[in-house]
Amino acid sequence: MSGRFALFRWPPALAATPGFPTDLSPRWNLAPGGQVLMLRGDALTLRADPARWGLTPAWLTDLSRTPAHARAETLAEQPMFREAFRLRRCLLPANGFYEWRGVRKRPYWVSGDGGLLQLAAVWEAYPAGDREYLSVAMITQPVASLRRPLVLDEAGVRVWLDPQSPLDDLQCLLLRPGPVLRERALATLVNDPALDGPECLTSA
Repeated sequence: MSGRFALFRWPPALAATPGFPTDLSPRWNLAPGGQVLMLRGDALTLRADPARWGLTPAWLTDLSRTPAHARAETLAEQPMFREAFRLRRCLLPANGFYEWRGVRKRPYWVSGDGGLLQLAAVWEAYPAGDREYLSVAMITQPVASLRRPLVLDEAGVRVWLDPQSPLDDLQCLLLRPGPVLRERALATLVNDPALDGPECLTSA
């Protein structure tokens, strides 16, 4: 399971997206429960918002149970996710994500060819007094014995964000194999969730 990811470098086009936080800091070790950047809307009205990584529907009463991940195979049926899947789809931009493998849980850095990865997610709004808080859950799919984020290509992004996309097209995205990604074994520095700097990517 990819429990953490990173967003430490982004292109000017992303920074120009409406709502993009002008004070956004590079992050090398984003974890569930923390603030992440999400993109929502469609190709013509895309906007950026900070959100808590842990889905919090308005009806949720136990705020200690906010899932950070949603399985692609059951997304459309699970009560926690099905309405968000139908109405509130979004993206989590990332430079890459971390995986831990093997008996001793060796960390690996998984990334693309230099550009941002667009990770599929769903979002919810949680009212609290006169404020409204946004939250997200990352979509994961099975890859061998692991679960990885659902990484979308450019065409997939358009389908995922389009509110008019037919359910069949969305289900095809959920079942489609992910792209071939680069993998690099890391030192164990990133195992410390409090560490958040370039040293997280120190090679093994």
